[in-house]
Amino acid sequence: MFIVFFRTLIIYFVIIACLRVMGKRQLGELQPSEFVIAILVSNIATLSIEDTNSPLMGAVVPIITLMSAEVILSYITLKSGKAQVIVTGNPVVIIRNGIIDQQSMRDLRFSIEDLMSQLRINGTFDIEDVAWAIVETNGQLTVYPKAEAQPLTPKSVADPESATDTPPMVLISDGILCAKTLSACNLSKKWLKNVLEKEGLSEKEVFLMTCDPSAKYHIVKKEAR
Repeated sequence: MFIVFFRTLIIYFVIIACLRVMGKRQLGELQPSEFVIAILVSNIATLSIEDTNSPLMGAVVPIITLMSAEVILSYITLKSGKAQVIVTGNPVVIIRNGIIDQQSMRDLRFSIEDLMSQLRINGTFDIEDVAWAIVETNGQLTVYPKAEAQPLTPKSVADPESATDTPPMVLISDGILCAKTLSACNLSKKWLKNVLEKEGLSEKEVFLMTCDPSAKYHIVKKEAR
């Protein structure tokens, strides 16, 4: 009995230490790779606790290996947009400008019942109030309501035109340009070049830049390392 008790404590502290190394991001909504790690670690831990005849290191080493692999993979996806797409996929728009993209729903095997349920979870009961709905890489639905359905805020009261049907989209992410956003916002590379010249920045110096079809933009400059 005491052997099981101590083995359980050791496995518990090993997993806690690994999760701390992985970071708080891993403790939120799980991406596919994180979900796989969670299942594998739970199985390894369970087998190690139940089978007292197996060496404890037979569980500790695989758990540390899996956690290390996840940290390395997270670092690679942080530095490479292509790797991130391969590992986690892309968010998928299923409602665009108030129009349901039925093909995207079929591709995701997302039923009408799934859509309505997720809308209700987001506090939206009338689909006509939805301007955009996006299925994130973790499977959750993000909803952006139409301007007339958005709740009042001090900003919208002071500036009624600030409420729009199109949310700001990421144009530059960590120095990398997203050409699709330029196209979606009906903006040109010349416009972007003029904006960056006005701000005295190059694309590589931009940590985050968002914009919308009205050409309203916001820029976060990279911090010096």
